[in-house]
Amino acid sequence: MQRGGSVYILTTANRRVLYTGVTSDIVKRISEHKLKIHPNSFTARYNCTMLVYYNSFSRIEEAIAEEKRIKAGSRQQKEQLINAVNYEWRDLWDDIMKEW
Repeated sequence: MQRGGSVYILTTANRRVLYTGVTSDIVKRISEHKLKIHPNSFTARYNCTMLVYYNSFSRIEEAIAEEKRIKAGSRQQKEQLINAVNYEWRDLWDDIMKEW
C-alpha cells in the first residue's frame, strides 16, 4: 500500500525564520509543532508555529523529493513559493483542519 505525504513550511510571527519539513500526517505533525511537543527541536526553539505553505502528494517519496528541492533553494525561492499560494503569509492551520 502506498502512503501519501505532505511538505510544509513554518515560520515565526515576524517571518525571520523558515522551517521546511515533510510528513505522512500533516495534521498530527503541525499540531506537534504548535504544541511544541519536542521542546528542544528547531521549531520550538525558534517559535516556528505558523504554517504558511503546504503541498500534498499521493506518495511520500514525492513529498520527500519536494522537501529536498525546497531546502536546497535560497530564502528568496522559498519566499516566492509561499507568495505564490499565500501572499498574505497567513497561518493555514485552519484551512488544513477544514480539509481533513
